[in-house]
Amino acid sequence: MERSVSQFLEGHAGTFVDVNMNNEPTKRTLFSFCEKKEGQNPRLFIMEVGTKGGQPFKIAPQNVPFPAQAMQQGDFPCSLTASDKHQMIFLITKLGYFYMFDIMTGTMIYCNRISMDTVFASTEDPSNGGVLGVTAGKGSLLAICVDEGKLVPYIQSQLNNPSLALSVSARLGLGGGEGLFKEQFERLMQARNYEGAAKLAAKSPGTTLRNMETIKRFQQLPATPGQPQPVLKYFSSLLEVGKLNSIESVELVRPVLLQNKKQLLEKWLKEDKLECSEQLGDMIMQHQDPKMALAVYLRANSTEKVIQCFMQTGDYENIIKYSNKVGFRPDYPMMLQHMVRQNPKAAEDFAKRLANNEGGALIDINSAVEVFMQMNRIQECTSFLLDVLKGNKPEEAALQTRLLEINLLGGAPQVADAILGSNMITHYDRERVAQLCEKTQLFQQALSHYSELSDIQRCIVYTQQINPDFLVTFFGTMTPENAIECLKTLMTHNIGANKQVIVQIATKYNEQLGAENLIKCFEDFNFFEGMFYYLGGVVNNSQDPEVHYRYIESAAKMNQTREVERVCRDSTVYDPETVKQFLMDAKLPDPRPLIHVCDRHDFVEEMTSYLHSNQLQKYIEVYCNKVSPQKTPLVVGKLLDLDANEDFVRGLLNSVGHACPVEELVEQVERRNRLRLLQPWLEARIATGNQEVGTHNAIGKIYVTLNRDPVSFLTNDQWYDPAVLGKYCEKLDPSLAFIAYKRAGGACDQDLIRVTTAHGLFKDQARYLVEKQDLELWATVLTPPEEEQPGDTSEQNRRSLIDQVVQTALPETRDPDHVSTTVKAFMAADLPHELIELLERIVLQGSDFSENKNLQNLLILTAIKADKDRVMEYINRLDNFDGPEIAKIAISDEYGMYEEGFVIYTKFAKAAAKAEEATELNVLAMGVLVGDLKAMERATEFAERADDKKVWLRLAKAQLAEGLLAPAIASYLKADDHKDWPQVVSAAEGSDSYEELVPYLVMARTHVKETQLDTTLIYAYAMADKLGELEEFISAPNVARIDDVGERCFDEQMFSAAKLLFASINNNAKLALCLVNLEQYREAVDAARKANSVSTWKEVNRVCVRAGEFKLARIAGLQIIVHPDHLEELTSLYERSGATGELIELMEQGLGLDQAHSGVFTELGVLYSKYVPEKLMEHVKIFWSRMNAPKVMKACEKALLWDEAVFLLKEDEQYDSAVKTMIAHPSAFSHDLFLDCAQKVRNAEVYYKAIAFYVEQQPLQLNRLLQVITPG
Repeated sequence: MERSVSQFLEGHAGTFVDVNMNNEPTKRTLFSFCEKKEGQNPRLFIMEVGTKGGQPFKIAPQNVPFPAQAMQQGDFPCSLTASDKHQMIFLITKLGYFYMFDIMTGTMIYCNRISMDTVFASTEDPSNGGVLGVTAGKGSLLAICVDEGKLVPYIQSQLNNPSLALSVSARLGLGGGEGLFKEQFERLMQARNYEGAAKLAAKSPGTTLRNMETIKRFQQLPATPGQPQPVLKYFSSLLEVGKLNSIESVELVRPVLLQNKKQLLEKWLKEDKLECSEQLGDMIMQHQDPKMALAVYLRANSTEKVIQCFMQTGDYENIIKYSNKVGFRPDYPMMLQHMVRQNPKAAEDFAKRLANNEGGALIDINSAVEVFMQMNRIQECTSFLLDVLKGNKPEEAALQTRLLEINLLGGAPQVADAILGSNMITHYDRERVAQLCEKTQLFQQALSHYSELSDIQRCIVYTQQINPDFLVTFFGTMTPENAIECLKTLMTHNIGANKQVIVQIATKYNEQLGAENLIKCFEDFNFFEGMFYYLGGVVNNSQDPEVHYRYIESAAKMNQTREVERVCRDSTVYDPETVKQFLMDAKLPDPRPLIHVCDRHDFVEEMTSYLHSNQLQKYIEVYCNKVSPQKTPLVVGKLLDLDANEDFVRGLLNSVGHACPVEELVEQVERRNRLRLLQPWLEARIATGNQEVGTHNAIGKIYVTLNRDPVSFLTNDQWYDPAVLGKYCEKLDPSLAFIAYKRAGGACDQDLIRVTTAHGLFKDQARYLVEKQDLELWATVLTPPEEEQPGDTSEQNRRSLIDQVVQTALPETRDPDHVSTTVKAFMAADLPHELIELLERIVLQGSDFSENKNLQNLLILTAIKADKDRVMEYINRLDNFDGPEIAKIAISDEYGMYEEGFVIYTKFAKAAAKAEEATELNVLAMGVLVGDLKAMERATEFAERADDKKVWLRLAKAQLAEGLLAPAIASYLKADDHKDWPQVVSAAEGSDSYEELVPYLVMARTHVKETQLDTTLIYAYAMADKLGELEEFISAPNVARIDDVGERCFDEQMFSAAKLLFASINNNAKLALCLVNLEQYREAVDAARKANSVSTWKEVNRVCVRAGEFKLARIAGLQIIVHPDHLEELTSLYERSGATGELIELMEQGLGLDQAHSGVFTELGVLYSKYVPEKLMEHVKIFWSRMNAPKVMKACEKALLWDEAVFLLKEDEQYDSAVKTMIAHPSAFSHDLFLDCAQKVRNAEVYYKAIAFYVEQQPLQLNRLLQVITPG
């Protein structure tokens, strides 16, 4: 492929193999194939392909010796397989012969037959270099391999080929040829061919020649001047062949090292020419080359020497890797002790690797620590332990303690402090470490590790040596009780210096320690300053009322008035009663804190009393003007209670002005019956254009009370609240309350209804309801209560209201919307009789709304629902209502007023302006008659009066639905409508009314050309026996499916109609069947001839046979017998009919047909055997070759016609059966025929039966028989 070269080779089997020749560095690719030519032994070709320079390898073609038997049976090579391991080629042939050839010489080594079956596939067995084969047929697996121990002796003894034996033994390194090598070696040595001897020794297998003895012989040989020593030539030959063994390697390296030619040694090691051993490594080590010695030791698997080399070269990392790899455990403690003395840092790294080995620690940690501490290597020991203890495991607690002890007692407390601060280890002995930290003045660490309160109190007083932040954090780790005790300890020892940290601790852990405990602690030590700062730090975030109160109290004691005011103003936590009382008792010069507390917590009256009694009126004005103007009403009310000066009160109100809430102020003053006090103030506000509802409500109350033209105020003022003044007026004057509620615009409708009902103001109520047009409000007055209570006057009130609506409110109005809404309200309240009364007043009594369509509709609909007797009267009296819609409602299932609906439809139909509208209404009226009243006679009369096609159609549909087919068809004809023809056809078919159906279908056909319609019409003609009309119809253009109708008529035995139909479409097959059923046999034969169908001929034949028309039957039969599949059925028909003679005549006539087949001759023979046996022999002699002999023989046996049977057996070459038949049935015996058959008998047993037969029956002809059957 690389060269793009190809060559055509002719062969049966081939294979490729890569082999190494003459120790070349690369393998060569050989191709082998087997050539087989006709009449010659195959030849085996072996050649090299893809040669890249040099002479290609090729051997002469080798003959493959096939046995003579294999050559005769056409054996040929089937598979060819090469063994890379043994450099052999295995050939397997089709007949199972196995051949083995040497690939280098082409010599056949072995041949044998391994299988009687064909081996169709083979492949190399990679496990042993043999071959695997699979046989055809059985699928057996064959395995053939080379016995390496016997191969060379076999070649030497069986093939008598010593040179091949030497070559194979040398190439493959196989035993069995040791004697040959030694003899050849001695001959070469004696001939002084040292080079040849060396090469022979190099190729010898095993230690046959490659041993110390051979080396010494070459060493003892004298050197030739100018040439290398013989021993060097010997070693050169060995190196050319391959790798040296251990003895040869040592002997070769020894002089090389003496000559200091290490480059040669490196080259050989790189090329893997030497077998490494411990002895070779020791030799190299003596020459101070540990690196090369290490390489040798590694290949020699000399573990201890490898580790020594690693130690010597300082490659400590590889010591562990190598030891783990080979599974060796050196004395690591001793190695570590040695390394600590030499290189402590390296010892540290080595110890870490030992401890962190993946498969588990390789050294005891305590032992390693002891090794480091023996040399006082604290730094390295610390680093080692930190690395080992990085997992922080509980089982390492002792080592963790030891690590800290080493540094605390070894003069490195800062290291221990750093270790503890990093939290790398946590399982050490905390009590022991705490004691050591206290001794080394590491008080922070001591506090962190002590758990007893006494120990903590002992260390905590050294605050100058403890970081304040740590101390604050440390308090968070203690229990609240211990923390309080430690705070007391700090207060006891130099409270001034510890003030800041105490406040920080109390502030930070306020929630944990509890404000109550901390406050008590500060009080016990009279440390009020600290308590102020502490509470100042927590008060903003605390929700404890006591904290806020104590802070206010302490701030007041510290004269921090601004803080007192701030907390009183901003805090929402303190108890207002307690703080208020404290501030009143304290009587601070500035009352603003008290003002804030009272203002926020609604102590305004107490504050007002306190300020008024202490002559602090200025602060009252300040409070009302600047702090809380909206609370001015409370202040005014309290001042009135305290009998304050009215001028001061008026001045206060004037100063507050519009900021004062009027409603609350009016309430406060009105409660104290001092309302007139506010009149000037209120009028002044209104005069300025004030629109506040409260202001106008207050002045309105004053006007109503003083009766200062209240009607004008209530009617004209826009800003008062009608609900408030209406409620106020109810007690004084209900009519004023009605005006106020009416002024609300619907917001106070319920109050208005209540007041007018309670005080009998129904006329006002009726007028308001009609004008308001609020259906929901109407519902409240018209709907009766769910449960009527004793003494309830709601019904009487409702009646009074309805009377006022009918008599006063509605007659007064001219707005149609008022009327419409009122009517809707009566409808929604389900008051039909009252509604009828109302509508009659409006519609029938000559009002402006008498001709209103909606009202007329409503009157009739209400009567339909509530008073059906009046409906007909309203229909006749009224003209301007929606008739069709009203009629639809009247005839609904809910009301069932069908006569009224019919009257409405007919009334509006007469009055309709357009003919289409009249037709539609008449159709609806017809629907009432036929659908609801079921009055078919009235409907027919109505249709005649209306004389409209759509009316007739509606009547026709109803009549059809009721099963009145004839009237329905008559109506459809008058309607001239064809659209329902499927339903009409279905009804007619259900009642077999085809006579009536015909005119309808004729009419329908004038409107639509439909296949099904034409098809149904044809069928109706047939069913009505109107064959003339039928023939006329089918002769004219149509779209009917005539074949389907014909089939249907035929199935229903209407053969005359079917005949016409099939004749019209030239369906001669079906036409013939119709004619047969009509007993028109001759016409049937003519039709069958045109149809030319086997099935048709069969049916015509069947009917003619049964009718005795055998001449016509014969015509049909001649058309049937030419089809073998139908012959047997035809024969059975004639035989069942007893017409065997006619059948035989038919068959005899069929012999002359061009299409006559074997079945005709066979069946005729069978018929002869049954009915005319005298004709059979002549028939079989003439036509035996064209008939089914076994079938005729079976018929002959059944009819006991043995002569004919013997004749057929002889002609069918069944000589054994012919002889046996003549023996069994002597009547069929013929001497010449018997001898003729006996000569060709195959079964020897028949001979004995024949002899016995002749002895018994024909003794005189026995000799002739024996002559015939005895082979010449």
